[in-house]
Amino acid sequence: MIHILLILSSLFTFSTHAAVQDFCVADLKGPESPSGYSCKPVAMVTVADFVSSGLALAGNTSNIIKAAVTPAFAAQLPGVNGLGISIARLDLAAGGVVPMHTHPGGSELLLVTQGSITAGFISSANAVYVKTLKKGDIMVFPQGLLHFQVNAGGVTSVAFASFSSATPGLQILDFALFANDLSSKLVEATTFLDDATVKKLKAVLGGTG
Repeated sequence: MIHILLILSSLFTFSTHAAVQDFCVADLKGPESPSGYSCKPVAMVTVADFVSSGLALAGNTSNIIKAAVTPAFAAQLPGVNGLGISIARLDLAAGGVVPMHTHPGGSELLLVTQGSITAGFISSANAVYVKTLKKGDIMVFPQGLLHFQVNAGGVTSVAFASFSSATPGLQILDFALFANDLSSKLVEATTFLDDATVKKLKAVLGGTG
């Protein structure tokens, strides 16, 4: 009898924590909070909120890093809001690179579908994990850790990155350090780089100070 009561108690506890609605399609007209967007009224939800064709097209890689990321996060695919999932397409032209960056809001799973990509991440203990990935290979990057992707061949590479968040966020290390209005002296002091290097990087990345 005690065992039965414990099982029933567990089932009751589980049911009280179950979702009370099927979905929470993002209301993009409202503000975004750390927990996501507020829900669009169900009467205004359509199938278009759950469908996107944006990842079918290659991104524009004619930029300084020769890379393009096409996201399908809550802002582009409102139906993923609150579900803890999202996806993005990565195009890397020959010589392309996604510099050291982090996703504060979620872990990433990268699937290579064309070409080859050298990817890696650095743990909080400064251990480095690097691998050259080919078509069909996947690699996971734990939430919040610095990681990167570099085209490992002479042709355009394509990959799809799924995330454990509808809004994983992005902070690129180079831009965080040099595309800002911190004084060059402070950047020098915190990066151990010389004045000429800091000023050059700020000029390239659009920083001031």
